[in-house]
Amino acid sequence: MSTSAKSYAAQSASSPLAPLAIERRTPTDRDVAFEILFCGVCHSDLHQARNEWQSVMPTVYPCVPGHEIVGRVTSVGSAVTKFKPGDMVAVGCLVDSCLECTQCKRGLEVFCEKGCTLTYNAPDKHTGKVTYGGYSDSIVVNESFVLRVPSNLDPAAVAPLLCAGITTYSPLHHWNVGPGKKVGIVGLGGLGHMGVKFAHALGAHTVLFTTSESKVADGKRLGADEVVISKNAEEMQKHAGSFDFILDCVSAPHDVMAYLNLIKVDGNLVLVGAPDEPFPVAAFGLIFGRKSISGSAIGGIAETQEMLDFCARNNITSDIELIPIQKINEAYDRLLKGDVRYRFVIDMASLKQS
Repeated sequence: MSTSAKSYAAQSASSPLAPLAIERRTPTDRDVAFEILFCGVCHSDLHQARNEWQSVMPTVYPCVPGHEIVGRVTSVGSAVTKFKPGDMVAVGCLVDSCLECTQCKRGLEVFCEKGCTLTYNAPDKHTGKVTYGGYSDSIVVNESFVLRVPSNLDPAAVAPLLCAGITTYSPLHHWNVGPGKKVGIVGLGGLGHMGVKFAHALGAHTVLFTTSESKVADGKRLGADEVVISKNAEEMQKHAGSFDFILDCVSAPHDVMAYLNLIKVDGNLVLVGAPDEPFPVAAFGLIFGRKSISGSAIGGIAETQEMLDFCARNNITSDIELIPIQKINEAYDRLLKGDVRYRFVIDMASLKQS
């Protein structure tokens, strides 16, 4: 039988998030049930709660956001082999897929040919309703989508790795970033600060691009070998045609051609930020230099575990500000202003007070 869980949910696009009792499904023999200890706050949570992606992914209300989830196993199904009660585990942006198609068998569940099931605001094939995310005290997930949290990492600071971490690690890994490569990271926010940490740890010469003078010192602290103020045309020109790879983490409108000009022959500019408006790209900017513009989503489950293990070896976590659930609406307002360095994480123990 299903069980009741506490959560914070949006009841409409204009309403603040507030306490709501929800139902968690009855676990199957393949499921892991766990108590949620921490949940990161992703900018996409705000977009979904406010139905700002209605043309692509309309929000079903009530909406319980949260796909950067860390917790402790409370029970497992009879067929579960990977986890046991008491284990520290995590769940990211996916909770299901067919597991049988070509992409799933390649470890790319996010590109499931039958459609993956997102952690929240997605059709739930078990209940026929909608999935609810991590702004809650518990969750039930198929073991194939549960990840093991390394014991040497702060679990609160691990939470954003489940989205911001894998979103930046996956393209750096896929395009073989490493020693001898010159790599640019555009923007120093929730995604960008992880991009800098990963590119540095992978051994690349890492250059941060930012519009803010106030982030120069922080960029170097996080691992950047150089920091370029992108508004300074002279600074930008010094790097023309010199990058093997640039990871663009900016979701606001900006001049992508300015970065394409910095890439060398056969170089690649990869987008992980998602501006609302299309941007112009001059064909000759690609043709002369055989350059590429690519996009990247999150990685698959195996790659996400690989990322967590890489973080354990290199002592990498997200820079976070821990908040109680009661401050989630304030956190959303601050997120819009860029007033966080660099990721909010909810201490779900505070939900017991609601």
